[in-house]
Amino acid sequence: MLMTAVSALRAGRQAAVALQAPVCSVAAAYRRLSTSDLIPQVREDEVHAGCLENVIQRPTYNAADYPTIPGTSIRCLKKETPAPGISLSTTEIPELQAGELLIRVKRAAICGTDVHIYNWDEWSQRTVPTPMVTGHEYSGVVEAVGDGVKGFQVGDRVTGEGHIVCGHCRNCRGGRQHLCHNTVGVGVNRPGAFAELFTLPATNAFKLPEEISDDMASIMDPLGNAVHCCLSFDLVGEDVLITGAGPIGIMAAAICRHLGARFVVITDVNEYRLGLARACGADLAINVGGANADDLLKSAMTDLGMLEGFDVGLEMSGHGSALRNMLNNMAHGGKLAILGIPAEPFPIDMDKLVFKGLTVKGIYGREMYETWYKMRNMLIGGLSKRLAPIITHNLKLEQYKEGFEIMRSGQSGKVILEF
Repeated sequence: MLMTAVSALRAGRQAAVALQAPVCSVAAAYRRLSTSDLIPQVREDEVHAGCLENVIQRPTYNAADYPTIPGTSIRCLKKETPAPGISLSTTEIPELQAGELLIRVKRAAICGTDVHIYNWDEWSQRTVPTPMVTGHEYSGVVEAVGDGVKGFQVGDRVTGEGHIVCGHCRNCRGGRQHLCHNTVGVGVNRPGAFAELFTLPATNAFKLPEEISDDMASIMDPLGNAVHCCLSFDLVGEDVLITGAGPIGIMAAAICRHLGARFVVITDVNEYRLGLARACGADLAINVGGANADDLLKSAMTDLGMLEGFDVGLEMSGHGSALRNMLNNMAHGGKLAILGIPAEPFPIDMDKLVFKGLTVKGIYGREMYETWYKMRNMLIGGLSKRLAPIITHNLKLEQYKEGFEIMRSGQSGKVILEF
């Protein structure tokens, strides 16, 4: 029975290729043939052991972990070789496994991580195997559903969490999945969403309501970082300082305004992005390039009528000078959420932390899946409109080189590729 089913599917694949059938007709084969006919059934303990072993070995990449359907072809953006750049290429349709969704991508946004991979910096060289289909910010539609999946059906609009966790470490079992030390990154350690079709564990997918557009849904991954930061502390009536007006910092300004902060001040050296921050709700967007940032912040506090410093600080830049300026201008008892990742270690004045009694929280990823539920409801409740200016460029997939160059220039918000 198994060999008959597999032979039938292979014959269908060959016929589809010969007739140059559209990709959707090939993917439709999944809906006619259960994935239990395609992959061996294994015991639960084997699945757990194998999964844990695989993720612990990352970033070592084994293509056999991600089988594809021979003879099929879809467009993708691929890191073909260990060198700067990325290519518009083709790959085979991924073979759907039990517990997974096959997702047809509609929109995909270019992330700062994708730019690092494009530039092929030191982090990318030690982290990303090649060839690799990159991308992890997207929105799409469920094309096919694997065995054992509940809660999703073909045609559902979805986006998804880009961190795939083991489910078995202490943090995963304790409800802190975003802190899993065995995390596998979509588009980093496994094939990603810069493709017409890709697979994702159904547990990582997030169903979209009609009120959230494809464009907005495609940036929910980075938006979730900002939401995680902002929801770490009570913002109602508080004065907030954000250092770093990258896309996530700008999103944070919009969220702070949405959540009822009194004053929202953001600093950066990029005037274009400071303008976006103003459009998204920042009361003051201060260019600290070539000036004494402490003096500028003290002047800003005077202009706003602030008497004791900032109640909440959100550090998004990864620059030591920005964090030092933040510490200098925090109120006693203030709270800091730190998301920015420094290129190298830097010193800080511990006296400021101790004698001001500051609370500091490091932020990584999104809480699974509380951040996603809160983010969805805030978007429906009006945050989408406030965030609209952050999407500055919509390009076709074929214009990907232009999209990456725009992102590298810093003269953009989020750049979205249309599939």
